[in-house]
Amino acid sequence: MKFDYDLFVIGGGSGGVRAGRLAASEAGAKVALAEEYRMGGTCVIRGCVPKKLMVFASAYKGAAQDAQAYGWRDADIGGFDWPHFKAKLDAELDRLENIYRTNLAKAGVEIFNARAELVDAHTVKLSSGETFTAKHILIAVGGRPFTPDFEGAELTITSNDIFKLDKLPKSILIVGGGFIACEFACILNGLGVEVTQFYRGAQILRGFDDEARGHVADLVRERGVDLHVGTDVMKIDKTDKGLWVKCTTGHDHHFDAVMYATGRVPNTDNLGLENTGVELGRKGEIIVDEYSQTAVPSIYAVGDVTDRINLTPVAIREGAAFVDTVFHGKPTKPDHELVASAVFTQPELGTVGMTEEEARDQEPIEVYSATFRAMQTG
Repeated sequence: MKFDYDLFVIGGGSGGVRAGRLAASEAGAKVALAEEYRMGGTCVIRGCVPKKLMVFASAYKGAAQDAQAYGWRDADIGGFDWPHFKAKLDAELDRLENIYRTNLAKAGVEIFNARAELVDAHTVKLSSGETFTAKHILIAVGGRPFTPDFEGAELTITSNDIFKLDKLPKSILIVGGGFIACEFACILNGLGVEVTQFYRGAQILRGFDDEARGHVADLVRERGVDLHVGTDVMKIDKTDKGLWVKCTTGHDHHFDAVMYATGRVPNTDNLGLENTGVELGRKGEIIVDEYSQTAVPSIYAVGDVTDRINLTPVAIREGAAFVDTVFHGKPTKPDHELVASAVFTQPELGTVGMTEEEARDQEPIEVYSATFRAMQTG
């Protein structure tokens, strides 16, 4: 059977772009890629990159305060100009997106600015009305923020919305205890927003080392975030004073904004997967084998849509391994062991390998730790 393309990639994020570029430029494959929004995916457009720039911006206030202790008695950076920063941020995202598009074009990848749905194991239909066939299809559509269903949920925002705000709220409640919630709590606190954080669990940053997460929680509170664990939202009402939040512990309060960062879910809705036999897991993730192949031999999936390790470098590696496997005849399993991760709270947290708790479950171990105050902080 003759196909329109050797590979059709659905999704223009880090994993899909890497796979498309390598398949076209190194393997000589005829490749097309469809992206319904902006090229770059979560990381470039609404995740890692804009968040990191906000992290940098939020650190200057504390740096100015620290400078006063070193003799810079007049060190004062004044108020934060969000519109100015946002304009610079948007320009940088435009620049990066253009690089993605340029590199794809140079590699010979045909780009479709449209949504793609699966018709069958070898056919995709675009929102533009066009239909194409491909020998192989790679799904790399990522994930999206999850907000639970409760009274007033429609009044909340997510991490996707933060970068679109015309102005920063005076006060905000951030609900969640994972790295996204904790990072934005620190960022917005550093930018001068009054931040309250609710987490229903006993301690933030579940899955990280217990000692490390406790240390981060203590310093986050010390730096001004009003952190409440064992606390969840019951309902939200809109009043003339803002958003009235009723919670499980009686810490009811008005806020200008409420942001939910309670996890992410794969973007598998309305993809036409039911037409193919691709299997989904409990969270809606695409089930794949060690080579990123689905239950349908011609269809593969990489990145957050598979809900393995949801990090950009992992998606990139999965995309490259897919190309090695399918187009270079070198079956390659992406290695998901010992993946380093970082949390851009203030202070930052980095980790690789097992936590102390996971190591203890393996065998008896001796643990050594050291705590010290950095010379700069005296």
